Amino acid sequence: MSLEFIGLIGPQESSESQAPRGPGVDLAFIKAFAQAQEYAGFDQALLAVNTSAADSMILASYVAAHTEKLGLLVAHRPGFQAPTFAARQFATLDQLSRGRAAINVITGADSGDLQRDGDFLDKDARYARTEEYLDVFKQVWTANEPFSHQGTHYRVEDNLTLVKPVQQPHVPIYFSGASDAAVEAAAKHADVYMMWGEPLENIHERIAQVRKAAARYGREKHIRFSLSLRPILGATEEQAWARAERILQDARVLHDQRKGKRRELNTGKNNAGSQRLVDIAAQKSVHDTRLWTGIAELTGAAGNSTSLVGTADQVAEAALEYYKLGVSTFLFRGFDQLRDAVEYGQELLPRIRQRVAELESPVYAVKSAR
Repeated sequence: MSLEFIGLIGPQESSESQAPRGPGVDLAFIKAFAQAQEYAGFDQALLAVNTSAADSMILASYVAAHTEKLGLLVAHRPGFQAPTFAARQFATLDQLSRGRAAINVITGADSGDLQRDGDFLDKDARYARTEEYLDVFKQVWTANEPFSHQGTHYRVEDNLTLVKPVQQPHVPIYFSGASDAAVEAAAKHADVYMMWGEPLENIHERIAQVRKAAARYGREKHIRFSLSLRPILGATEEQAWARAERILQDARVLHDQRKGKRRELNTGKNNAGSQRLVDIAAQKSVHDTRLWTGIAELTGAAGNSTSLVGTADQVAEAALEYYKLGVSTFLFRGFDQLRDAVEYGQELLPRIRQRVAELESPVYAVKSAR
């Protein structure tokens, strides 16, 4: 399997344990953070979507102008724009970045966040709309003759978009969502299905579920899998766990300060992925030796919030176990964003690459067979 690493770029330096620094759209930080991750060896960086944050597509254009090879994984919510219009935006970004654009399809979220942008559809209706949305997307990207579409949510007449993606047949589609409706939509459309960090057994079951669904479309061998985690590294295992505890203490302080604010009221509601992490955190704080759920428990799993804790070697070994299950893409972001990105590039990513290379080598295969 081809190994891939994704980072994250936000408009401002902050995390669950780190209060926001600088302006809401901090150009110096965005540029430094993007270039640091490119230098660190990340293949792509996710630009997330949230009703209270800067627009991910516009941020991606800025990042594209200040990097040379870093991929731009732009989070996008179907339903807030016409699919023909949004497809042109992604094709244009792919042209401007010379083939570095990708889309992270975000259909769900905490229901309160969707409602703040005026979306009141229930979950199943949203995913049905997403499937149709992506059907239109792919036609816009690939059609060489005018096409028309008439469906439940969209009607298009005589569309022919002249700007096409550099990447063929289309911009890669990364798909997030843990519900059964999400799995079905991903099975039909996703190039990469994205998961939050859960215990090994859970990830094994989830991959099997998605592959089974994808088989109905003849895509079980096409779809790849991504895992999102928050590595916490230390020179020793004891130092790593001590750092995790400090992060949790800092996060508690910020969490208490934010209680009662409007954007916090719906955290975790109507979000299958968050509920899965909350349930896992309720079972115990550490799974599989070093999968830590402390931040997920504190925040109601409002996003990617589980960590692998240990030395760089220990975390690399833990990541390799997920790779053996079929995970070929890892999305890593830290709690001290800039510092952690540099450390990942120096200490973690090379170790994972080395272990995967050894695992895939013929010599390893011979040894394993003995």
